[in-house]
Amino acid sequence: MADEETMSYNHAWGGTIPFPEDQWEDWYDYWIINHDNQRYYRYLKDENCYVGEIAYHYDPEYSGYVADVIILSAFRGKGYGAQGLELLCGAAKENGIKVLYDDIAIDNTAISLFVKLGFCEEYRTEEKIVLKKEL
Repeated sequence: MADEETMSYNHAWGGTIPFPEDQWEDWYDYWIINHDNQRYYRYLKDENCYVGEIAYHYDPEYSGYVADVIILSAFRGKGYGAQGLELLCGAAKENGIKVLYDDIAIDNTAISLFVKLGFCEEYRTEEKIVLKKEL
């Protein structure tokens, strides 16, 4: 999250995200241990190499779950985003989630990936497009 190239897609919301080591334990407890079926997080790997992460979480703004797929910049354009999004949708469905959303900056090229994988536009603003997929 501190890598500028990887987080360039996030420029509309401030770019990189500080995540100092003293916050890791609380983050792990919240996302992995005590997720209360409201959060899901997994590394995305190729062989033994970390290429990104996939996650979803409940967001009251949508009264539903919002997807998160981050691929390290060095691994973009190699199909990992599609694989990660398919795995995430499968996990959400297995966990009983009926609909998955994502809100993406209006100029983010990942919009086409989500649409290709079955997400449809729910609405848009000047800053973002909200996509939805029924699982």
